[in-house]
Amino acid sequence: MTYPLFLRVQSIVLMSSSIIFPFYLLLIRELGDSYAQFGLAYGLFTVTSAFAYLAIGRFSDRFGDRVLLVVHTLGMALLLLYIPVVTAISHVYFIQIAMGLLGAIQKNTEKTVLARQEIATTVVGRHIGGYHFKTSLWSAGGIIVAGYLIDFLTIGSLFYIISVCYFYATLRLLLPPATTQKK
Repeated sequence: MTYPLFLRVQSIVLMSSSIIFPFYLLLIRELGDSYAQFGLAYGLFTVTSAFAYLAIGRFSDRFGDRVLLVVHTLGMALLLLYIPVVTAISHVYFIQIAMGLLGAIQKNTEKTVLARQEIATTVVGRHIGGYHFKTSLWSAGGIIVAGYLIDFLTIGSLFYIISVCYFYATLRLLLPPATTQKK
């Protein structure tokens, strides 16, 4: 996987997750009866991530970063289709476990791709800073646009739109890169 492809996919992924996070919190708040349920939901997310990291590192070395990013983007695309129809706190717990696993895959793979870049050790910080700058700009733009869109859409439709973004990222990872022919 080329670095430019990784940067484009990560920009889509981070923008998408930044857009849905505040609205996902609103959805959880409407379903739960107490702060204890809210705490349990986020605890499940974190515990799942912690245990998942133990295997994800090995999978990354064995199957490659691209495969794990496909698992993440496709998994999130499918999961986001389910979120708007959630009606019970037990569904939220399932989503939190799935998001904990998928989030761990994304975070670990982001770091392994960056670590595998052949960069002079004197400019590693600058390279990673540039990466975070570019992906953060996409996130900020997405959040601002979503803030305006939500006035015209339902929260559920926003999850469907972001699901399409994740599907697009999956396709970008699966399709062969475009080649330019020299004449």
